[in-house]
This record gives sequence, C-alpha cells and structure tokens, in this order.
Amino acid sequence: MTLRQRTSIPMSLISARHGETEKIALLDAGADDYLVKPFSVSELLARMRVALRHRGTSLAPTITQYRQGPLQVDLAAHRVSLDGKAVHLTPTEFKLLARLVRSAGQVVTHRQLLADVWGAEFTDHTQYLRLYMGQLRAKLASNSTDPQRLLTEPGVGYRLVEAQV
Repeated sequence: MTLRQRTSIPMSLISARHGETEKIALLDAGADDYLVKPFSVSELLARMRVALRHRGTSLAPTITQYRQGPLQVDLAAHRVSLDGKAVHLTPTEFKLLARLVRSAGQVVTHRQLLADVWGAEFTDHTQYLRLYMGQLRAKLASNSTDPQRLLTEPGVGYRLVEAQV
C-alpha cells in the first residue's frame, strides 16, 4: 500500500536525481511536488506553503454514490447495478471502477490507475489496464465497442463520464 492511499497530507519529495522520467513517475505515484538539491530553505518553505494552501482549498467530500443513466454505483455498500440488476465485478474490476468514480468527469492517467489499483510497481503494465477496462466496458455498457461511460483519452488515460445530478 502506498502512503498516498492512507493519507491526503501534502507530500514533497527532495532528491539529488534530476531525471525527468523519475520525477514524472513519482509525481504520478502521488507526490505533490519534487524538489531537486541543492535548494534554499526559503524555496522549500514557499513550496510547503503552496502545498498546504492547495490542500486546504481542494478537499472535496468523498464520493460514495454514482449514478449515470441506468448505471448506479454504491462504493460504501460495494454494489453496482445496471438497469436495476446487480452487476458482478471482480475485486480488481471494482477497485478500478471505484477509482474512476472518485474522479468522475476527470481524466485519470494510465500510471495513476495502475498505481492505485495494482500498486506502484505495476505502473508500466498497461496491458492489465486495457484488459480490465475492456471487461468493465463489457459489463457496464450495451455496446462495449462504442463506450458511453468509460471513455478513453488516447495517450493519457481514462475518464468516467460525470454523474447525473
């Protein structure tokens, strides 16, 4: 389990590594900021103030219910239904859907989904994600080749359409 899954406190990483790939991987894994040595204490303090300011304003209530047309998801009760009928999801499928529900209407990157569902060591295993998204689409859509709820954002990730009010 990653630290980000257990807490929402701001996380800034400090490192001597300058590689862009490493920075991107750590930011995608949940870090809020990445600071490369050497740096000044005043820069560190300024970045900490920004992180705390953004955390204080961006906290939203946890989403536990999702409804979009005939699809209903209750994360707290661990239930999914389509047209009033229960939909059986594997634990991994449910975890993936739950992650998308919590960010409904927003694009979630491939790396973020892989890190949140399978763990940080699986962020390069995009074949898992494609396989499970296909299975989810087949279970949650009348036509999985023309998805209306689970949308692909090419080269970026996936987006669950926004819930109806």
